[in-house]
Amino acid sequence: MSNPVITVRGLSKRYRIGASQENVRGIRGAITSTLMRPLNNLRRLRKLSAFGDDTQEPEDIIWALKDVSFDVEQGEVVGIIGPNGAGKSTLLKIVSRITKPTTGYADIYGRVGALLEVGTGFHPELTGRENVYLNGAILGMRKAEISRKFDEIVDFSGVERFIDTPVKRYSTGMKVRLAFAVAAHLDPEVLIIDEVLSVGDAEFQKKSLGKMNEFASGGRTVLFVSHNMSAVTRLCPRTILLEDGQIVADGPSPEITSRYLMGTDGIGGTRTWS
Repeated sequence: MSNPVITVRGLSKRYRIGASQENVRGIRGAITSTLMRPLNNLRRLRKLSAFGDDTQEPEDIIWALKDVSFDVEQGEVVGIIGPNGAGKSTLLKIVSRITKPTTGYADIYGRVGALLEVGTGFHPELTGRENVYLNGAILGMRKAEISRKFDEIVDFSGVERFIDTPVKRYSTGMKVRLAFAVAAHLDPEVLIIDEVLSVGDAEFQKKSLGKMNEFASGGRTVLFVSHNMSAVTRLCPRTILLEDGQIVADGPSPEITSRYLMGTDGIGGTRTWS
């Protein structure tokens, strides 16, 4: 096999939960609280960003990821599944260079097209047309390259009538359609897609899955997060299962998705993995 396109080693990410504010009673308490607010805010900010082992309270810390390691080869299509809060979106944000890890690293080689949240990378005041060119420029493409792909992007998205309308007036579905069209058509070498495709209608989901399949068959790399086990099994030969920020299984998609479904209790929780 070729050298990995994505290399993740010892990746961990932790967050500190902010403490709830105390109730203020009486006029004197309100005045004192107002005078002390700048100092208290500074202390709270320092506490949120400090992770000293000698001072941290265990209940204040959430580990979104804990010692995650894996490789993805060029041309692989890898699904990432797991219950809500398993760390899937955090993992994609770190791989996409949106969030920094606490420890470990994630290296990615090649131009990345990422669709992680509705409207990611879009400026709400700019039109759809302007945002297509803006996203292309962020990916390092020249205006002439974007122009060659523009009609194809707009046709795929289905928002032709609104392409010169500010994105802030788009519905959620319209934003997702245009964002996916941009991510998939501006020649990325690695395509990273989060669960946002579930926002679109059935026809668009089918079209998007077909585009990702076409993308992968061309030797490019895909990371696909979804709760749709049927789509994961159909699109991804390999799947990684996350739970509580850790990889609990990594292998052929039919085997891993079956294991996940057997571990769920049907209402969003999970049982203990064997």
